Amino acid sequence: MSISPEVLSLAALVRDGRRFWATPRGQALRQAERACLGPVCERLFGVHSLELGMSGALTDMCPVRHPMAWAPTRELAEHPATLVCSPDALPLPDGCLSLVVVHHLLEVAPDPHRTLQEAARVTRDDGRLIIFGWMPLSAGGLSRVLPGRRQRLPWRGHWRSPVRLRDWLTFVDFEIERVDYCGFHLPGSLPCNTALETLGRRHNLPLGDSYMIQACRRSQLARRQGSSLGFARPFGSSALGATRLSPSRRLPEPCPPHQHERMTEVD
Repeated sequence: MSISPEVLSLAALVRDGRRFWATPRGQALRQAERACLGPVCERLFGVHSLELGMSGALTDMCPVRHPMAWAPTRELAEHPATLVCSPDALPLPDGCLSLVVVHHLLEVAPDPHRTLQEAARVTRDDGRLIIFGWMPLSAGGLSRVLPGRRQRLPWRGHWRSPVRLRDWLTFVDFEIERVDYCGFHLPGSLPCNTALETLGRRHNLPLGDSYMIQACRRSQLARRQGSSLGFARPFGSSALGATRLSPSRRLPEPCPPHQHERMTEVD
């Protein structure tokens, strides 16, 4: 079976990303992000979760019973519970995951809008969508001006602020609950300064190398507000009595029981 050039390019990107996250700087930042994510994960329960990223498992402390990883090709899958596909075409039914983590992938994904749309689509109405991104105004962000930096990970790609992603999330019917910052350090040093990390996390200063967005579906808020309008007939109904149910209001479908037992590859 032939592999498309897009898949090969994505596989090369994932290999580069894994090499970065294996470096001392990558490991230090990963520990800071995992410490930021831990309290959120410990409060989440469910059956299925998915991580879209290149750094390895971040949510192993989460009570979700069946965590899944992601890889663009079968060769890059590190364990059986791996979804092998393009990140903008997830072979999963709507609303089947209690937790979806998008870890520094929107900056370099071939189609970031579609990737976010797919992540939102498979998240349950009562689930959580977690997005990690690089903070443009940080010690790491300012170092992107050095020659050649933008050609290598993690400095390559498009770095977007949480304000920008708020607009993207609104488009997929999600809203931001909270933004946390992590990876605090002085220019030229590794993000492993305990004092700076404690201070930055305590006051949630927007100066860390990365941010973590917690987002949830807006439909629950819309239902609460809509109940007080009191229309005599369903809003939007026609003379034929037909009404249209928006995609965000559809009931989630359960994940097939065999979904985690094999890896699905999308060319």
